Amino acid sequence: MTTQPDVSKVPAPRSAERTAKENAGRGSRRARRRGLGVLFWCSVAWLGLVVLGAIVAPLLPIADPAAQDYQAVAVAPGSPGHLLGTDGLGRDLLARAVFGARISLIITLGAVTIGLVVGGTLGMLAGYFRGTVERVIVAATDAMMAIPALVLLLALMATLGSSVQNLIVGLGLLGVPAFVRLTRANTLVHTKREFIVAARSLGASNRRILAREIVPNILPAVAAYAFLVVGILIIAEGSLSFLGVGVPPPAASWGMMIAEGRDSLRQAPWVSFIPSAFMFLTVLSFNLIGDRLREESDVRETTI
Repeated sequence: MTTQPDVSKVPAPRSAERTAKENAGRGSRRARRRGLGVLFWCSVAWLGLVVLGAIVAPLLPIADPAAQDYQAVAVAPGSPGHLLGTDGLGRDLLARAVFGARISLIITLGAVTIGLVVGGTLGMLAGYFRGTVERVIVAATDAMMAIPALVLLLALMATLGSSVQNLIVGLGLLGVPAFVRLTRANTLVHTKREFIVAARSLGASNRRILAREIVPNILPAVAAYAFLVVGILIIAEGSLSFLGVGVPPPAASWGMMIAEGRDSLRQAPWVSFIPSAFMFLTVLSFNLIGDRLREESDVRETTI
């Protein structure tokens, strides 16, 4: 005589939605227990040091970055009076690296501000109003992204001339398409949520909905992405300066300093290594902070 299995004791299959919610909950709990991490705070400390040094650079007890000391040409790091050594013209590398950070941060933060304001505004309009507005903005964005970035920057610098202002405008235009796509995608998600429908039913204007409802909800993701864009634009500015179409001399720039030391890599490798290290650590710090903030914003999204 065969016995039938007790179906009541068999656990019901778990749905994919339930499994996803449980995994998201466990991920958020692990993230809260783990905290932001040591690398995050090391990155914050490095960026704080770089930003502070760039702000108070004229007040620091360091040499003039353009002053040439022919008695100390290409001296090694650790020499008396030159902590990080000098380049082939006797200019102090520490002073040039600090003032180079000042130039790089001014250019990249100004460019990110342009990209964020212009691209973010266009992206929100495209994602909120849809229709013709969306098609026009998306078509213009796709056309801009089809142009090679380096070719566009070289053409702009050749046409407008090399200056800090032109670099800010050129790099800012380069960042617009990415912010358009990001803000449009986030706006499309939030326009379908209940609080937007409730605001419309209460008679809120489009401007109020965009400013009071959409912007606060997409700001965390956009801010996290802005950190990544800053790192990319630092490399772009350094590349232009390395090619000789970036910041005009005698202003110091990390890319220009790397280019100035390429002919003496065997005799004085520190001339290129010092600014390369500054650029590497700064870009890495921006990327680590951006990635960590993006993970935190994703955790908040999954717990809603």
